[in-house]
Amino acid sequence: MSRAALLVLADGRFPAGGHAHSGGAEAAVKAGRITDAASLEDFCRGRLHTAGLVAGALAAAAVLGADPGELDAAADARTPSPALRTTARRLGRQLLRAARATWPSAELDAVARRFPKGAHQPVVLGLAARAAGLAPEDAAHCAAYESVSGPATATVRLLSLDPFDATAVLARLAPELDRVADAAVAAARRTADEGVDALPAASAPVLEVMAEAHAAWPVRLFAS
Repeated sequence: MSRAALLVLADGRFPAGGHAHSGGAEAAVKAGRITDAASLEDFCRGRLHTAGLVAGALAAAAVLGADPGELDAAADARTPSPALRTTARRLGRQLLRAARATWPSAELDAVARRFPKGAHQPVVLGLAARAAGLAPEDAAHCAAYESVSGPATATVRLLSLDPFDATAVLARLAPELDRVADAAVAAARRTADEGVDALPAASAPVLEVMAEAHAAWPVRLFAS
């Protein structure tokens, strides 16, 4: 295992398309739910313990060798919003392109054939981590971090928030992120005996509702 590969995969400059998405922050800013660093921290904490936990478990399970089709169906079941499902598949397709170029593997090629319109991004993230020789813990940390880093970065642009303050939010959330990643991996390991029903299904209904509203905006800075 090369820990440096994790840095490549988690780097915001990795060409996986995440920079075009705010993780719900754009809609939250417009709704007045994010106004400063403190409310950004609350928003990110909520995402971490819901979307981040689910994504981390899906990614870890993919590293452990769970069937991608079953994981993709599990991701669909845990994503009520059609807009978010579309976004997850679009991001998955872009991530798969980048991963296949970076860590060529027959397994990634097979997934590309199986899901021509894209699999859910956390599933692809786990498969990319697997191709890179990373551990399920690495994939879970990467997925959990993405769940909060996207909104933090987007808020700098949306609110002209001081980037130092946004980064400090991520630093304060680091201990919780570790715990969420650990819980995600523990759930992923149970799938060997219990199937994908062992994966967490933590929900964030407000995020789902806001995603549907955001998708209908005629003008927006971010795709989601």
